[in-house]
Amino acid sequence: MAQDLSQFPKALFTQAQVRQAELSAVSQGASSLYELVERAGAAAFECLTKHNPNASSVFFLAGSGNNGADALVCARLARASGMAVSVMMTSVAGTPECQQALAHYLKDGGELLPKAVAPILAAKIIVDGLLGTGVRDAVRDDMAEYICAINDNAAWVLSLDLPSGVIADTGAVAGVAVMADVTLCFGGWKQGLLTGKARHYSGELEFAALGLTPFFAEASAQRVGKETLKDYFAARARDSHKGQSGKATVIGGDMGMAGAVRLASEACLRAGAGLVTVISRPDHQLTVNVSRPELMFWGCDLVDMEVYLRLGWAQVIVLGPGLGKHDWGYNLFKAVGLSDKPCVLDADALNLLSNEPRRQTNWVLTPHPGEAARLLGCSVAEIEQDRFAAVRAIQQKYGGVVLLKGAGTVIFDGKQMIVAPVGNPGLASGGCGDVLSGIIGALMAQGMDNMQATVLGVVVHGCAADLAAIQGERGMLASDLMPFIRQLVNSDLL
Repeated sequence: MAQDLSQFPKALFTQAQVRQAELSAVSQGASSLYELVERAGAAAFECLTKHNPNASSVFFLAGSGNNGADALVCARLARASGMAVSVMMTSVAGTPECQQALAHYLKDGGELLPKAVAPILAAKIIVDGLLGTGVRDAVRDDMAEYICAINDNAAWVLSLDLPSGVIADTGAVAGVAVMADVTLCFGGWKQGLLTGKARHYSGELEFAALGLTPFFAEASAQRVGKETLKDYFAARARDSHKGQSGKATVIGGDMGMAGAVRLASEACLRAGAGLVTVISRPDHQLTVNVSRPELMFWGCDLVDMEVYLRLGWAQVIVLGPGLGKHDWGYNLFKAVGLSDKPCVLDADALNLLSNEPRRQTNWVLTPHPGEAARLLGCSVAEIEQDRFAAVRAIQQKYGGVVLLKGAGTVIFDGKQMIVAPVGNPGLASGGCGDVLSGIIGALMAQGMDNMQATVLGVVVHGCAADLAAIQGERGMLASDLMPFIRQLVNSDLL
């Protein structure tokens, strides 16, 4: 289940923005760089003792940068509190702040261990101050050896600012990374911590502002979570009717794939759309309607005038769940392309789009990394290496609103960058993406603009998965989300 981050700031920053805030604080006389190190070390010690109130011995692994300086300050404070402290440094020739922190630590009677793997493997509690925000390329072999030793140990691990080996701006891993139990982020939230591989390595997240908040310029991205929903789902007017709640047409379900369009269309209803029509293969009517008679259905073997009428009737079109890439799906893809209605494209609609690229302003594209790779003509590894760059590139090429699904979904409309660290691995099962498309379509049909509907749709979808995961992530089905979708779009039930 995703961690509740609602008590933390929403603004996310790049490594360069955090560094600039530090320099601004110094230039304006609010702090020195070493004072920031002291604050970070104190915050680390507080975090360490909060999670380990009975700790008697702690192992500190310190690099030569300011991340190592933070660890040395924390080690000094831990030693002063009576803990047995072991400190290993990768180099004593570090930044001026690291040199100053080392001098204070040694002056207070602290000692350094010689560099070796064995003490890391023997430690019970480890503070990771090895590598900080400067990581860009693959971790050096000697550093990788220490990181692997941490991960081979069953010790409890606190990583300072970032798990060593995680890249601050992207959330990707530079070959190897520390698997932390807790990561304490300093100064400003690093945008990469909330998406990609970082979600796996960071453990529980904590935050210490260090007094830098007033010195940040505009954020690079914004975080959203469940707390966002309360502002958008007010009770409906008592005299409202179905025609005022939005009309959506959901298209998909080639032979053998009726379940996808069925899930998307029910999610559309559960998210509040007043009327939903399904266009699918005629053979699929029983599958769609047997347990959900509220859905209207049009069986389509050929794209005829009735199909165009149903496209014209809708306020929003959801295209792609189970659509397939054969002639039937392609003809429907082309028909929707002639419409001027806002639309949500998912699954095979995205694959068809990758074959015939075009740019449009009024659609929402919902790729997972594989579909994103096809849209950009690159590898999945390249997408995951920088999810922020990938979503920007897709939006620039295709227009509209783009959400890149995955651990920490990233959303971009050409202006706003949003990260939604909601949901859990239970969503890694067939049909969950179809449910998301239906939710977004429903919110668009109810009058939300495309970006707002996409952001809130992702939050509803992810939070529904978190509620469903109370019974376990493994074995969660897309249909398990339905009752929680209904709950989350009613503010009085949040």
